[in-house]
Amino acid sequence: MNSAHEIYIKRCIEIGRLGAGAVAPNPLVGSVIVYKNKIIGEGWHQKFGEAHAEVNAISAVSSTELLQEATLYVNLEPCCHQGKTPPCTDLIIAHKLKRVVVGMTDPNPLVSGKGIERLRAAGIEVITGVLEDACRELNKRFITYILKHRPYIILKWAQTLNGFIAPDATKMSAEQFEKERHITGKVIQKLVHKWRTQEAAIMVGTNTAMFDNPALNAREWIGNLPLRIVLDRGIRLPNHLKVFDKTQATWIVNEVEDRVEENLNYIKVNFKEDWFNQLLNLLYAHKIQSLIIEGGTQLLNHVIKNKKWDEAIVFYASAAITDGIKAPATGGKIIQQLSIDQVKMIQYQKV
Repeated sequence: MNSAHEIYIKRCIEIGRLGAGAVAPNPLVGSVIVYKNKIIGEGWHQKFGEAHAEVNAISAVSSTELLQEATLYVNLEPCCHQGKTPPCTDLIIAHKLKRVVVGMTDPNPLVSGKGIERLRAAGIEVITGVLEDACRELNKRFITYILKHRPYIILKWAQTLNGFIAPDATKMSAEQFEKERHITGKVIQKLVHKWRTQEAAIMVGTNTAMFDNPALNAREWIGNLPLRIVLDRGIRLPNHLKVFDKTQATWIVNEVEDRVEENLNYIKVNFKEDWFNQLLNLLYAHKIQSLIIEGGTQLLNHVIKNKKWDEAIVFYASAAITDGIKAPATGGKIIQQLSIDQVKMIQYQKV
């Protein structure tokens, strides 16, 4: 493989990632245009409903007459259908670009090779499969959504080195529980809040909502707020909890009723059947491309047991809990390990 092609596709991936949290359910796409070994234009898909990466890259070229001798690089196959914006293939063909280098074929049946065929039919040289694994990693959420008809599911929790995810709130005062429940510090909190802005939805179970009283927002980072999802089978959670503050859209998954109260959406599912799969179908129907599940243990274990997850991010900290709630075990494959603020972070992938 031409090393220059890989360099420019890496750049596409790098700038494409800038759209995280703003373009879903569209994919993350970056594009660069190269003339005589020099980048003369680049762009990325910045916001859902707005111009695609190829359009922004072409618009950034000051001398459009150079395009006929230039190569356009893009991490995902250019679209060839009319959506909220015109087909990118039409613009590429209109400017008579000499060559297009594509990282990966689009899994969307509306495209899926058709964009490449259209470019070749117009006499444009097309090279495919450059850094395909890295391109797939960038758009793992989009790919899962398209091919599996559900959101990409990320499990996230912090635990002590001796295996506890939280102290037992039923065995101590509220003050003592609040003191002991914070396993990681401010640096990790800020990182987690940044991640939240990049995902479409975030979910917790009943006990986590009750005892931890999380806001499930991104107050430590500027960006989009995820849809909050709370599991509350019998609708027993008190209204004063932070998740009911109406500062962002919230679903309350229950077995009692369907009801909408401003941006609080009570959604009824059948708990005698596979309620989680029912929820995933609803999220897919609402074009929710990714879901973070942050606890508690019962919910995490339910998802792990049923193998309905894609990756898990676990923070291992030296906080001291001697009697509490045991952390789940993923059984997944370790794909990354980092040390952040004296806390070990391990990323697992379901096998």
